[in-house]
Amino acid sequence: MTQHRTVGAAELHDRMRQRAPLVHCITNYVAMNVAANVLLAAGASPAMVHAEEEAGEFAGLAGALTVNIGTLSPGWVGGMKAAIAGAMAAGRPWVLDPVAHFATGYRRRVAAELLALRPTVVRGNASEIIALDGGVSAGQGADAGDPVEQAEEAARRLSRAHGAVVAVTGPVDFVTDGTRAARVSGGSALMPKVTALGCSLTCLVGAFTAVASDAPFEATVAALATFAAAGEAAERGADGPGSFAMRFLDALHGLEAPALEAGERIRPA
Repeated sequence: MTQHRTVGAAELHDRMRQRAPLVHCITNYVAMNVAANVLLAAGASPAMVHAEEEAGEFAGLAGALTVNIGTLSPGWVGGMKAAIAGAMAAGRPWVLDPVAHFATGYRRRVAAELLALRPTVVRGNASEIIALDGGVSAGQGADAGDPVEQAEEAARRLSRAHGAVVAVTGPVDFVTDGTRAARVSGGSALMPKVTALGCSLTCLVGAFTAVASDAPFEATVAALATFAAAGEAAERGADGPGSFAMRFLDALHGLEAPALEAGERIRPA
């Protein structure tokens, strides 16, 4: 029997830096610039392509696809579905970010359709994950109204039902593949004050899955640990959200792999 070695977050960070994977990002208007800068600073290569006429073909060229439903219209949804089909045909992982999917009937319908296409990873805040599991959440728009701990069982059920790794992000992140689970701590209280960092994290999860498509649980943990370590570093000396945002990109760029596994940042749950 073949034994699969468990790959660590630091090793995956080095691998991602060395390969600089191309990540196909379909994300919202607010997040495009921020997410592209985050991927570049972390060591990956971003591409924002959402037109239905080319998204499917482009997805086959990239190492991974990320789909964020923050900006929705029939044309964008067509591009998302074409990209997902292209990624799956090429054997590429894809990541779903169900931004505020509970807010309107249209969003609920689109999120359900995309979830049925079996994403490799689902990343959301606690309110989004609770609602995606069919529960009642306290979320308002894109902001979470529920603690991460309250979404853990919903995440486990979603993971088992859809065969996806599910990541619930917040002050302490929770990740599960339905069997295993981990918590990732770190970051900064200033992170929610900077727009689009959560959307950018989804794109970074894509970068790590691109270099570890056979280990999406470990890849997701590594991406979250990268954000947590960079957030901690950026907070030191930051005067507020503005200087934090600038320091965060610098921290991602200068991050050393051992910082991802320092102390008890990653713990089994």
